[in-house]
Amino acid sequence: MRTGRISRKTKETDIQLELNLDGKGVADISTGLGFFDHMLASFSRHSEFDLKVRAEGDLYVDEHHLVEDVGIVLGRALAEVLGDMSGIARFGEARIPMDEALAEVALDVGGRNYLVLKAEFASPQVGQFSTQLVRHFFETLASNAKITMHASVYGDNDHHKIEALFKAFAYAMKRAVKIEGKEVKSTKGTL
Repeated sequence: MRTGRISRKTKETDIQLELNLDGKGVADISTGLGFFDHMLASFSRHSEFDLKVRAEGDLYVDEHHLVEDVGIVLGRALAEVLGDMSGIARFGEARIPMDEALAEVALDVGGRNYLVLKAEFASPQVGQFSTQLVRHFFETLASNAKITMHASVYGDNDHHKIEALFKAFAYAMKRAVKIEGKEVKSTKGTL
């Protein structure tokens, strides 16, 4: 079973995360940020990864440190669980609509981190979640998971755009980590 447990404690945050790539999409999320909890639960449900997150942070400052550190820990958990990436499909993509919004995500889970994100938000926040942190969360996650991610979204409602992005990321990850054999998908023989 492809499972992992990662913790990170700093002067700013305390994060515990459990991940099961072969789960059923069961989420148990508590970050203190309702909208962020909703996005992580949506990611869990649509990827079918079981995800448990307990996160506390200096929200009296703002939500930046907490969101960043959850991205770090989730990225590290993905990297740890996938190991040398033997047998996985490696590539995944998804196009997900949510009402007027449409998100597209293409991934290479191949050991190189890079993010291209084309997204604009009209509002500075959705709930207590700064829309600036969408890019930062995915940059941090991609860096720590060592994945390349190209994503774009358009629409009118920022909630819909962000949720469509998280769902598209979920479906792309689900496809990229699917077991398709035993070999590493690389002409080099390793990633």
